[in-house]
Amino acid sequence: MIVSWNWLAQYVRLDMPVDILTERLALTGLNHESTTEVGGDLAIDLEVTSNRADCLGHLGVAREVSVLFERTLNALDPRPPESGPAVATRTGITVDDPALCARFTARVISGVKVGESPWWLRKRLETIGVRPISNIVDITNYVMFECGQPLHAYDLDRLAGHRLVVRRARKGETLTAINNKVYELAPEMLVIADAERPVGLAGVMGGLDTEIGATTTNVLIEAARFDSMSIRRTARALGLHSPSSYRFERTLDPERTEWASRRCAELILELAGGTLHPGLIDVSTPLPARPSIQLRYAQIPRVLGIDVPQPRVQAILQDLGLEPRGGTSEWGEFQPPSWRSDLDREIDLIEEVARIHGYEHIPENRLVPLASSPRGLRERVESEIRGALTACGFDEAVTFSLVADELSAPLDPDPETTAIRVDHSSRKRENALRRSLVPSLLAVRRHNEAHGNPDAELFEIANVYRPRPGSVLPAEPTRLALVSGRDYRGLKGVVEALLTRLHADHELEVRPAALAYFAPGRGAELLLAGTHLGYLGEVDPARLSALELRAASSAVELELDVLMAKANLVPLHHPLPPFPAVMRDLSLVVARSLAWSELARAVRDAAGPTLEAVDYLDTFRGGNLDDDRQSLHFGLRFRHAERTLTGEEVEQAIQTVIAACADRLGATLRS
Repeated sequence: MIVSWNWLAQYVRLDMPVDILTERLALTGLNHESTTEVGGDLAIDLEVTSNRADCLGHLGVAREVSVLFERTLNALDPRPPESGPAVATRTGITVDDPALCARFTARVISGVKVGESPWWLRKRLETIGVRPISNIVDITNYVMFECGQPLHAYDLDRLAGHRLVVRRARKGETLTAINNKVYELAPEMLVIADAERPVGLAGVMGGLDTEIGATTTNVLIEAARFDSMSIRRTARALGLHSPSSYRFERTLDPERTEWASRRCAELILELAGGTLHPGLIDVSTPLPARPSIQLRYAQIPRVLGIDVPQPRVQAILQDLGLEPRGGTSEWGEFQPPSWRSDLDREIDLIEEVARIHGYEHIPENRLVPLASSPRGLRERVESEIRGALTACGFDEAVTFSLVADELSAPLDPDPETTAIRVDHSSRKRENALRRSLVPSLLAVRRHNEAHGNPDAELFEIANVYRPRPGSVLPAEPTRLALVSGRDYRGLKGVVEALLTRLHADHELEVRPAALAYFAPGRGAELLLAGTHLGYLGEVDPARLSALELRAASSAVELELDVLMAKANLVPLHHPLPPFPAVMRDLSLVVARSLAWSELARAVRDAAGPTLEAVDYLDTFRGGNLDDDRQSLHFGLRFRHAERTLTGEEVEQAIQTVIAACADRLGATLRS
């Protein structure tokens, strides 16, 4: 934001050197970029952060100066005289999309004389780098740089039907802007149209066909409030940026719109003559009431490390435009002004006190009391997960929540057919919220593969986004996902190692699951103590081909909430078993359709309390076995907690297992 020294002096007394002024502004948040002499004036370039849209006009900067140097602010109160027929008889306004246009105002001045602006007006615009055009156009620019509210002036006689309609563009419509370029409009763009065609891009740039010209005599003055995201999307989509769009992309003062319209009308009457028709066409939606902010005075020394007297605190806040709404000696309640949309929390008020009182008053060596904050359950569980997975050879990845359509598919069966979409200004293809972490991790694995790292082992802890019927907001469960070049059994071993690290002493149950993302017969649902934990499997080759991945990959996605619920982060000490284990192998012939998990459950149920572990070894099919049969080979580990087991005891347990499996599953011992 470039401000003119002489222009600024119209609103506040500047009796300090420019270096002192710019240094003080820089210390309070308006960083000084440069000061340049322009024809007897000074052009001061200030960096205005995105949250301080109130300083995108000379009046806003003057307000800051008045508070910092305790000067009186010369506020303007334009009262242009009105006469003739009411404005409603000259024009009409229709707003078809109030969600994108919260307020649209119009005034009409007839009988103006378009010509060159007076010297003082041209000089001020030239100082800040704006080329003068004509008195009417220069006045709209002047008011915008004065108060920060953009305006636009139309030649009323060039508007079809002498009226304006605020609507979205229609398919195939184009606009020739005042820069003489033709732009193709998209249906999501907000336009200002007359009765026949678009005459301006809302908040961005006006149209050539209705611009103010030398023959203009009747002028319609537009002052409006538009949705900031809509303006930003339009400006970026067309590569068309202007001082107006720069301001509309931020949160402007909602109460400055009508003031800017009056100020513009006042200057036009003064510099171009004409008659202002009585009244104002104002199509708007009610403004929500801004809540007051409570400030506890004891928080100021706690946060800043210095004490600021209470009267000084109250004076600073009131000078900044905050209205007191009651309080006691311990706290005060303050109502932020309309132009400070960035103030909504107690800490914001403390920051205002600090920057106006002066950061230089805070000693560098002043001790600020700190309170330790213990890590929560989620932080501790995530720390254990990271430790376990990095020990298993995995690297943590961080991917975007917004993905392209091909990466938005869920891993699990999802009744919703489409992902949630977000109109995002900076990413055109990646506008779907992911429903699974696995596709994004596979894309990262593909990137590594293309750059000479063919076996990237990756994991990520992040949210996914699932549509929630009956709610505007989606469900956002947190997931842990892993992708690896290991096979099904290898990745299942990683999950088991993770559960061991978390001391989740619950049975991990595996059930076959037919998921579109996994190869047929190579996917499973994981359950922990009967609760759904996630899905595990080998990625289908067709999916890998679509992602241009050459190497085979497996993936697992787990519910972090279940891991947190089952984790035991303070495990009890258990001494190492003093007695030896007895190992036995078995091969049972069972139906080919029987899952290993069912056989393992039957073995555990029958083996008795001395069974310590049952481990799958391999599967045999073919040979002398019937086509509908298979041989499952597994190992059994027995151990007694108080003595050494005898061979007879183990043999009896083995026979019990064989008999139970035969009775329950029709299994036979393979000879």
